Amino acid sequence: MLNEPASSVEDRPSARPIVRYGLPEDGNAEIRQMVMTVMTIEREIASLKDPRLLRAIGATSTPREQTPIRAVYEGQLMLDAETAYSKLDHLLLTLDALPLFREVDGKHIVIVMNGRIKPSKRGWWLNAVLFVATLVSVLLLGLNMALNEIAAAEGVAAARAISERGLLELWRGAPYAIAILLILGAHELGHYFAARHHKISVTLPYFIPAPFISPIGTFGAFIQLREPMRNRKVLLDVGAAGPLSGLIFAIPILFIGLATSTVATITPGGVLEGNSLLYALAKTITFGRFLPDGMMDVYVNQLAWAGWTGLLVTALNLIPIGQLDGGHILYALIGDRARRLYFPVLGIMVLLVLVTDAWFFWLILLLLFGRVYATPLDMITKLDARRRGIALLGLIVFAVTFVPVPFSVAEATSLPTLPRNSVELLLPLAVGLIALWAGRRR
Repeated sequence: MLNEPASSVEDRPSARPIVRYGLPEDGNAEIRQMVMTVMTIEREIASLKDPRLLRAIGATSTPREQTPIRAVYEGQLMLDAETAYSKLDHLLLTLDALPLFREVDGKHIVIVMNGRIKPSKRGWWLNAVLFVATLVSVLLLGLNMALNEIAAAEGVAAARAISERGLLELWRGAPYAIAILLILGAHELGHYFAARHHKISVTLPYFIPAPFISPIGTFGAFIQLREPMRNRKVLLDVGAAGPLSGLIFAIPILFIGLATSTVATITPGGVLEGNSLLYALAKTITFGRFLPDGMMDVYVNQLAWAGWTGLLVTALNLIPIGQLDGGHILYALIGDRARRLYFPVLGIMVLLVLVTDAWFFWLILLLLFGRVYATPLDMITKLDARRRGIALLGLIVFAVTFVPVPFSVAEATSLPTLPRNSVELLLPLAVGLIALWAGRRR
């Protein structure tokens, strides 16, 4: 889930009108009266160099002389922050202005920005084209899995005869294609409907095809938020709705797939899918023992592979950093302190890259985008108890679905599974505990 317009003072959409700040007595009297309906004003900040303003906007240097800041007031809100923001936002609508609520050292700061964000309309044709392309991409992967199953059951000649009919046999990949698109679709539509519930402008899902490149047939999907979140409650609702919705479909698909898959001797040189805590538990429940055990493993069918992929996608999105869903959830829970996890998470990712190059692409993404957060307009309103519980649930889901080694190659001799499985199962638990520790320190 990407956030189009930044909600920080220093990075606003280019369409926002720019005004010169520093004229608190010229034209701000009406704004001051509006702010006084929700806050007892103790002083008006009239300098861009004021340290409290710099802390409020998270700036490391003095903002530009030309800035969308129109007025800044410090004091104490007379209403609860959520009610106060709604009231002031409605009043400022007549002036085409937008309020930001911040808190510094126990003092409430209201920053009035010039110009409201008005996203333009977008068509849906690109979404449709990408969806069709992704459908074909995952059908091709499903067909390849079907051919492998036919080759194992009926012989290579039978599989080759089917493959020669080309795209006419795409229907054989339908189990995987339908299952994975159902999981990804539920994930993105969870974000979409949560955003629409809060009246936030958002795009339809963009699916990303990856034929012959990705082992899951796609690079996933995303939606684009076109307005900043109103407060941390909204950020949590939209951020958590996706992975939790996708998981509702991924878990039953996984169990159905495992129940219809077979357990057989591990073939040297074959690719083994990694274990997460949840995946290992699902296999243990289904087969009554831990797999792989060094000699035997489950040979996943199309549905089981879609379920495993659904868990993997859930974990990737829940990494608690930046613009990822996990970053939204953690930021909603503990605010700006979530930024402190950037370097610890990055360090863990570097260690994972040393274990398997499967994480190299994600390391690059985190380096580029891991420090950018979707900062809500109102940072004073806190989460209620129910939403804190949902946030902690999201972090727990990350811990139990994270796969440190997504793929590995079976060795020619008996596998020394204990060390490998110990790393696979203990590392996500350790990462989850770090995230939970950060969450508890809210």
